[in-house]
Amino acid sequence: MRFRLYGAWPHKPLASVFMVALAATLLEQFCLAAPAAAADIASTGDAIATPIGPLLDIALQHNPDVAAARAEADAAAQRVAPAAALEDPMLEIGIVNAPLPVSLRRDDMTMKMLGLSQKLPFPGKRELRRHVAAADAQSISLAVDETVNRVTRDVRVAYEELRLTLNSRKLVAETIETLHQLVNIAQMRYAVGQATQSDSLQAQVQVVRMQQEQLRLADEETAHRSELQRLLGSTDDRAMLITPTAATLLTAPLKAESLQDEALDQRPQLKSLAALVDKSDRALDLARRDYYPDFEVRFNYGQRERSLDGVPRDDMVTLTVAVNLPVWRKNRLEPRVAEASAMRREAISMAQSQRLETRAALQRAISKEQQQRQSASLYHSTLRPQTAAAFDSALAAYQVGRVDFLTLLEARMRTYETALGEADAVASHNKAVVEIEFLTGHAPGTVSLEHRPL
Repeated sequence: MRFRLYGAWPHKPLASVFMVALAATLLEQFCLAAPAAAADIASTGDAIATPIGPLLDIALQHNPDVAAARAEADAAAQRVAPAAALEDPMLEIGIVNAPLPVSLRRDDMTMKMLGLSQKLPFPGKRELRRHVAAADAQSISLAVDETVNRVTRDVRVAYEELRLTLNSRKLVAETIETLHQLVNIAQMRYAVGQATQSDSLQAQVQVVRMQQEQLRLADEETAHRSELQRLLGSTDDRAMLITPTAATLLTAPLKAESLQDEALDQRPQLKSLAALVDKSDRALDLARRDYYPDFEVRFNYGQRERSLDGVPRDDMVTLTVAVNLPVWRKNRLEPRVAEASAMRREAISMAQSQRLETRAALQRAISKEQQQRQSASLYHSTLRPQTAAAFDSALAAYQVGRVDFLTLLEARMRTYETALGEADAVASHNKAVVEIEFLTGHAPGTVSLEHRPL
């Protein structure tokens, strides 16, 4: 920031000496400050900005929540085929109707037996079991998409918050530097009786406050970097080296009126709950199908030895079908049907509740996006130029004694507050856009990573 001297001092020798000393001091101060400022700018330019895209790729590859969700989906998919499979057949080997003491030839009914049996569910049960498992697998698979979208949203929000914190620290540092310069001006005016000592004291108090804010922002930066490190699934200090790109507005959705339908149709969580409702419908049908009996087919082959006098005996076969009798319907079957019916009502209520929550959250996000976009535009086009002009005017007036130091100090702090307000509005707008894309079920590859200027 460049200060200028306005007006003329009274024609007194002391005032002339002071004017020369003041001009020389300010020139020396800004000559010394210029290399430092240039070095700061150079160091900022040398830092390689980290775009959000590569960070999303890292998170989706290494985030443990995503890995756990995918593993759960793989496990659910493996349960579909076994759900409709028949039970293993039973092989039976033994000796039937042997007299005591044991003899295989004395009695005509004694035989060596080989048996095979297979349980067969009532027609339709196996298909229903397969449908239940398939619907469960689909629900869990869609939950993976929801987890991916949630992690994507969280990474982008943490990125925006880190960028806001870094921008805030930069603004605080610039304000502290300007306040130090104002302290020097106030002290030099005090030295020649043109100002009171309270002027420099007020500026010094404000410097301390800004230094406290710098400490708070440093702690906040550490918290945001730690959150990014967690989301990236990283155990190293990779997140501590991230430098966000320049802050600009994300591209907002073009048709806000169609977002509600898009969210209700495309959000993976709602699709997952719909699959859960389908699973509960199939489970209820399966519970009712248990009223019908299952079957067990048995085949036995009996090989008989010759009699004691050498007469051969014919071998024998046995074929039977067994049916279970659902006589304990009241204690065993009816509670299962009641449980399945309650689970179905629960799934329907959960789906309806989530649809209402999604609708309300989307309305809030759309409203916030619109409000913050307008606020950012006002800050950028109106408030910041006005506060900058007001500070320049107050500085010129203070140098000729037309305003007090408190007015100048307040003008400088307003420039800081409006710059911080614009940065906060941009970050809030971008987070609202991220939330809209999350609620409407946009996949990570289709999110609005492009930006548009204010």
